[in-house]
Amino acid sequence: MPPGNFHRVRRVRTPVRNSPFCRKFILRALKSTNTALPVTLADVRGAAERIGGYVIRTPLMPSRTLSERLGCEIRLKCENLQRAGSFKIRGATNALLQLSPEQRAHGVVAFSSGNHAQGVALAAKLLGIRATIVMPEGAVESKVEATRGYGAEVVQAGVTAASRDDVAREIAERTGATVIPPFNDVRVVAGAGTVGAEIADEWPEVQTIVVPVGGGGLLSGTALAATSLLDNVEVIGVEPRAGNDAEQSFRKGSIVRIDPPNTIADGARTLSLGEITFEIIQATVKDIVSVDDSSLLDALWYSIYRTKLLIEPTACLGLAALLNGTIQCKGPTAVVLSGGNLDLKVFM
Repeated sequence: MPPGNFHRVRRVRTPVRNSPFCRKFILRALKSTNTALPVTLADVRGAAERIGGYVIRTPLMPSRTLSERLGCEIRLKCENLQRAGSFKIRGATNALLQLSPEQRAHGVVAFSSGNHAQGVALAAKLLGIRATIVMPEGAVESKVEATRGYGAEVVQAGVTAASRDDVAREIAERTGATVIPPFNDVRVVAGAGTVGAEIADEWPEVQTIVVPVGGGGLLSGTALAATSLLDNVEVIGVEPRAGNDAEQSFRKGSIVRIDPPNTIADGARTLSLGEITFEIIQATVKDIVSVDDSSLLDALWYSIYRTKLLIEPTACLGLAALLNGTIQCKGPTAVVLSGGNLDLKVFM
């Protein structure tokens, strides 16, 4: 794991004012006074040691084409090349490895539109744990089939994006299985944070990290790790405009809940941030912005033709924001490509 100071802190209850200066000031205060957010750098380091034999340390790939177009050095963190096709296996594996023998015997249940489903299913297969995954009826079929292919039982009948959480918890109550949430869980956030730790370790000169955001697990974990390890890095989240609950929450200073959004970024069709992810995001993230689906499609085509990387629409969020000028490139910038589980129907 990357070198850096370990800060053990107690949770902050005071609301964070909505300004980059205030967030940076509070983060420094957290470090200097040993006050803790729900997840610490030590948790991320522990996750990295725990999951090291199960996940891939994905490449941080330079892109001359993007760097020339945007006028600054760009590197792509290729979680599309991760096992199960996305960063989600990091948090899923970290959570499952911390189950007790009794919990393992009763199995796990998760709810997801796709990538978390695959991450939990594969992690459970690797660890010999029974997994049930609750997925909406409209979930991408290729993701459903991949989840089944890893050996998990998939429950879809009558399930919607709004009801999947309740259905999963009903199954857990009936069977004794442990629920593995997709983002609002300290073990899941710590696992996702290993993405930010790897970027900081490999490229300490990075000034900006751009991260897709749905429920906030990847964004909060990456920002927590990166800002704990590097003094001058800024982390920016990007989400689809049709589902910009995180952007609204960030501006308002409290969690905003929305109806299931209609967007091609199926990995970001969440209804709200979690309490855990929101608290970390407020303290560590510089900004959250949004892009429309047409910009996502443009970025998807650009990625395929110019970088030769196959990624899914949600993974294009950061690229889209840079390419359309929503985020101005000011220095060395890492863009997290969150997954590569592309449904080709998006082009039809």
